[in-house]
Amino acid sequence: MTKEKAIDSRLRLFARLRDALVDPARRERTVLWALGVYLVIWTIYGTVAKSSQGLHADMTEVIAWSRDLSLGYLKHPPLAAWLVRGWFSVFPLTEASYYLLAMLMPTLALWIVWRLSADYLEAEKRVVGLALLTLVPFFNFHALKFNVNTVLMPAWAATTLWFLRSYRTRSSAYAALAGLGAALCMLGKYWSVFLLAGLLVAALVDRRRGAYFRSAAPWITVAVGLVALSPHLYWLVQNHFAPFGYALTVHGEKPLAAAALGVAGYLLGSVGYVAVPIILVVLIILRSSRRSRGPRAENSDSAGLDSRLRGNERRLELPPESMTAFLADMAWPGDPERRLAAAAFWAPLLLPALGALASGTEITSLWSMSAWTLLPVLLLSPPALNVAAADTRRVLIAAVAVPLAMLIASPAIAIMIQRQGVTSPSAQSSLLAAEIERLWHEATPLRLRFVGGDTDIAYGAIAYAADRPRALPGLPAPDAGQLRRDGMVLVCLSAETGCVQAAGVQAATSPESRQVIVDIVRNFLRFAGKPQRYTIFIVPPR
Repeated sequence: MTKEKAIDSRLRLFARLRDALVDPARRERTVLWALGVYLVIWTIYGTVAKSSQGLHADMTEVIAWSRDLSLGYLKHPPLAAWLVRGWFSVFPLTEASYYLLAMLMPTLALWIVWRLSADYLEAEKRVVGLALLTLVPFFNFHALKFNVNTVLMPAWAATTLWFLRSYRTRSSAYAALAGLGAALCMLGKYWSVFLLAGLLVAALVDRRRGAYFRSAAPWITVAVGLVALSPHLYWLVQNHFAPFGYALTVHGEKPLAAAALGVAGYLLGSVGYVAVPIILVVLIILRSSRRSRGPRAENSDSAGLDSRLRGNERRLELPPESMTAFLADMAWPGDPERRLAAAAFWAPLLLPALGALASGTEITSLWSMSAWTLLPVLLLSPPALNVAAADTRRVLIAAVAVPLAMLIASPAIAIMIQRQGVTSPSAQSSLLAAEIERLWHEATPLRLRFVGGDTDIAYGAIAYAADRPRALPGLPAPDAGQLRRDGMVLVCLSAETGCVQAAGVQAATSPESRQVIVDIVRNFLRFAGKPQRYTIFIVPPR
């Protein structure tokens, strides 16, 4: 086959993919298959590319929480830990299965975005919008690190979908779902208060607010949300709102200059993360403005659109001088349905900046990763924007090429990271866990129940240990009697003298305890890793 024929064959493949995605009879099945492939490719990428690093400390921390199920934790609410506990009750605790869980979060969010976009976009634009989001690093690279931010991605998407449909239809069912979604968001991370406040702002700025607030819908949402959240609220009261104190200690009480710098970084960084979709849409706009377009028959996919939106889908010419007006209509539309969606997009994204300045809190652009549900609607819903089949094919090519290229590059990435030198102890957690369990079972045939010492090292060790022990740091401490009966292992980096001294004092309560110093080095293929020296205290049961 000649090079030209091979290229033509690949282009026909993308044309068929585009045709299947816009076909009402095939699109839902095709989207599910496409997202399934997306999930698998990025899971394999994460498993291979990160194979020289071990699980990130954020991921092992959630494993540690999941071993001590609770209605809340010192740092965050419990949803992430509940998900991990349920997941590893079914699947083996391996790096591959954990990356699969991590990638389920953005994949589910993408599917929800696809469903939501049916209310605002015609078929061609729905496909482009979904493909554009796969080019945002939040939906792949960053999502591979499972933590409280990634669980918000599907939760925020679902809550936004249910709220908008509840507002438009006054449906009791959607109102109840919106309340349940709001509770799940708050159980994921308290940052979700900005989503709830943002959706309230969107409701208040809409001209139909009177009809909405006179209906039962908002009060059903509030009631269901409070009922679903009430066990956690009780836990917060019982624990003196400990997570809020932690958040203020770590991120709060910053000088105004530091807070302003953080806000600037949040805003600029957030825009940077979505720069590729924005640039591609600008290119589509420029191509659209140059094309001569005649009237087009209404797409059969418009059945899912609001009738008012369907009426606005007339194709207009876009001369260069109207670009400013076009961008203004994109950012803040005149149509009430699109304006409601725009308000629901802007308010949750911008309110954190105002909150940070007012409270002296430092924020980061990574925390905006759940705020992009409505980005395709904002960018693509202007009626004057014409997305042609050729535009869709080009975006699909980019959306397919990026994950395939990263999959091919993943072994080289793992080797490169190893050669640069992995300094985090998490890279050695699996070997350290095996050494800890070997030393433990030399002392006792009983199962290892508790691991303490340095927080991150203990969390990494319990994540890989076959006995599935619980971690001691940062979690409710067992009573002294249980620790005497079950024993424990305490582990520190030998260079961290403060940790070693504190662990030594704790271990000295048992006359049978012993101290062992080990050197751990994790090699990857033929590339040597950096050795680390650990001090381990074995405190056997009494």
